[in-house]
Amino acid sequence: MFSKSRINEPGPKTASEQPERPKLAEKGITRPAGAGSSPGAGDSPVVAPRAKVSPSIISADLTISGNLRTTGDIQVEGQVEGDIRAHLLTVGESATIRGEVLGDDVIVHGRVVGKVRGLKVRLTSTAQVEGDIIHKTIAIESGAHFEGSVQRQDDPLGAGVKTAAAAPRTAHRPTPKTAAPAKVAGDKA
Repeated sequence: MFSKSRINEPGPKTASEQPERPKLAEKGITRPAGAGSSPGAGDSPVVAPRAKVSPSIISADLTISGNLRTTGDIQVEGQVEGDIRAHLLTVGESATIRGEVLGDDVIVHGRVVGKVRGLKVRLTSTAQVEGDIIHKTIAIESGAHFEGSVQRQDDPLGAGVKTAAAAPRTAHRPTPKTAAPAKVAGDKA
């Protein structure tokens, strides 16, 4: 009724039982999982997926004055006086940030004095935020302290970027000229 498939059969276990394959790793070439061993299949270099990188940590005894920007993750336990932009930003319970916070995911356990902008913003029960929050989705746990306004936008990360087209325009008004005294014939200039 059911046919036996090769999927359930045990494969070779020792190095001597392994089928011989060209050592592509020595040449810097990797094949994606499931690539066949036929000639020409997977011969082009393939970039391996990046391993999960641990976040940059600003420890509790560290104070930074200046802006921070990364495409990775940041976990703040200390004090930052400046703006922070990251993929995932975690504000620890002992942390204080005085500046604007931007991130795809922003999790606040500590104190933020300034604007918070993120696709997903989460204020935990220990959070203290003094400033406006611009978000796509938000979660505020019971016990969180928040003073400011909350605004939902589809693109909260691009909301504060000012472009020349979006800059307010002022009408050009000529400056009033004072009337010069009329020249009378015979006057010397």
